[in-house]
Amino acid sequence: MANIDDVAKIAGVSKSTVSNVFSKKRPISKEVSQRVLDAALDLNYRPNYWARSLANKRTNIIGLNMPGEQVKFSQFHLGLFNGVLKECYSQGYRLLVNTLSTEFSKQVEYVATDPVDGDILLDPAENDERISERIMRKLPLVVIGRPHHEYESSVSYVDNDNVGMGQIVAEHLLQLGHSHILFLNTQKERTVAQDREQGFIKAFQKADMPIDPKLIVYKDGKLTSTTYGYQMTKRLLASHPQITAIITDTDKVALGVYQAAEELKLRIPDDLSVFAFSDDSIYAPEFKPPLTGVRLNGEVLGSEAAKLLIEQLRVPNTIVKRILIPASLVFRGSCAKARTENNK
Repeated sequence: MANIDDVAKIAGVSKSTVSNVFSKKRPISKEVSQRVLDAALDLNYRPNYWARSLANKRTNIIGLNMPGEQVKFSQFHLGLFNGVLKECYSQGYRLLVNTLSTEFSKQVEYVATDPVDGDILLDPAENDERISERIMRKLPLVVIGRPHHEYESSVSYVDNDNVGMGQIVAEHLLQLGHSHILFLNTQKERTVAQDREQGFIKAFQKADMPIDPKLIVYKDGKLTSTTYGYQMTKRLLASHPQITAIITDTDKVALGVYQAAEELKLRIPDDLSVFAFSDDSIYAPEFKPPLTGVRLNGEVLGSEAAKLLIEQLRVPNTIVKRILIPASLVFRGSCAKARTENNK
């Protein structure tokens, strides 16, 4: 296997010149660089990736850090990956997807800094140690989702208008005559849960209608999304049979709702309307009738987040930016007018 000495000999330059051509630590003339690259190509020389990274203090790897769950990625996440990958591909970066579960992330043998130049973080939460730790290390950072107020003015982020979408979804169901709506929200500490809940409450206030706080439920992080949707639907319908509509955080939660409704012999949407903050589910064949949801434009979120991060990597100390990506309702077959005593 060819080494750096072989390349230097064929190109007629020193080892340090070959190193600088690949590391770009020092300017080398176009003519000499091309001579070195031609020699490397002829010899099938491949510089050691990690040695070069140590010398450059760069890996050309972007991290995508997200809470893990032992189920398939949703269509939203797949779209988001595509958006990030598109920018990485066009600008010469690799992507490291980090979904290490909390069970392992707290164990000493798994604790290590990731080999990345910067990170994109998903699903920010209150007291998010991922954000504070990266700020302390001065690692370039972009968040998908609104950071907690403590960091909102110091960290660039890309997000949907979750307050607005929470309000629009609730208003749509209220207009269909649903007054008892169960909201199966995500984990309480996540900012997206707080924003959507705020919009949900706004819709009831705007309609001058009372809201039952017991019908706003938060996910237990130990449960899978489908189990959460199934268990909460059965429990809350047993204690609140007047519920006629359910809003879910994701399609996975909605899948649990559908399973519970089938067991309870409730027809969707005749007896129970279901609305999810997601779209184009990979579980689409299991949703009968098709699930009404929200198009969150995951690919655009991913692309814009990657652009912001690469900008930070190339131009340090850039200004903090916030980008809001529009979302839209997608009407299918899982929502209808609320049932009444006369049409049960």
